[in-house]
Amino acid sequence: MMRVAIVGATGYTGCELLDILIGHPDVRVTSLTAKLDSAIKIHDEFPRFRGRVDLPCTPLDVEEVCKESDIVFLSLPHGVSMKFAAPFFKAGKRVIDLSADFRFSDVSVFEKWYGLPHGAQDLLAQAVYGLPELHAAEIRKARLIANPGCYPTGAILALAPLLHGHHVAPDQVIVDSKSGVTGAGRKASLPLSFGECNESFRAYKVGKHQHTPEIEAELSRVAGSPLIILFTPHLVPMNRGILTTAYLTPLKKIAAGEIIALYREFYANAPFVRIADQGKLADTKDVCGLNYCDISIVVDDRTGKIVVISAIDNLMKGAAGQAVQNMNLMCGFPETAGLK
Repeated sequence: MMRVAIVGATGYTGCELLDILIGHPDVRVTSLTAKLDSAIKIHDEFPRFRGRVDLPCTPLDVEEVCKESDIVFLSLPHGVSMKFAAPFFKAGKRVIDLSADFRFSDVSVFEKWYGLPHGAQDLLAQAVYGLPELHAAEIRKARLIANPGCYPTGAILALAPLLHGHHVAPDQVIVDSKSGVTGAGRKASLPLSFGECNESFRAYKVGKHQHTPEIEAELSRVAGSPLIILFTPHLVPMNRGILTTAYLTPLKKIAAGEIIALYREFYANAPFVRIADQGKLADTKDVCGLNYCDISIVVDDRTGKIVVISAIDNLMKGAAGQAVQNMNLMCGFPETAGLK
């Protein structure tokens, strides 16, 4: 039985991690920590855990967490995780980081898009990008996982088969994504307050969202050559979920049925990717609270474009669920353990 610690247990993702892990057959949650002045009962922060979790949530003490755990989930803000990943990694712990701090092998990309100096550059070469559908073999051998961002997860899974097979023009990729407000975290923010979000639908960070280079880097690897995408995120007045719509130009005429068959073959060994039948469209309500990515394919004969739609729960496949999926691979557990 593996002992698991959650650092940053009082955020939305930390809460989701705890909910999954307390039902996982192969692990035991032994440590909950957060940025606190004193210890609290986790069920006082999240009443859903009343009668389910007796473990207190305490201020972070790295040495204590090391004593109590084998695996550490870092559910911390960008720029903060890097400060704690190193001591846990050097103590021999397996680390799964849910921030962006270890997603880029080129430190200059991180520093440009996140506007922060990187304080743990020596660990970048040790990190594996934790998208199981594309990197399962590397994840199984890794000790430091960079869990992908929520937008990149939906976009990369939607586009990888067509770009890998060189079926579409790599210089004409448009990605349009809509996310629920939990994607921005639990910290209070005026633009994310109910009065500002309710009955409003808006784009933000157009042309400069920090997930853009992450999507580009992974899809460039898949395509075998550098590519630039046009990515536009939107905020939708719902709690959770991401719907991504990608627009692509085929290099030759191809039917929707052929593309669906291509996707099903590409993801034949991916238990959390579901390819919809022709005419069925992915919907966030169908993945809410689940670790699935649902993908739909439409060929628009009038415009000659391919439209790929993906739906994920940003807190599950976009964060906590995917992190547990990575843990399962790292530890040799069934990939679906605790997630179905």
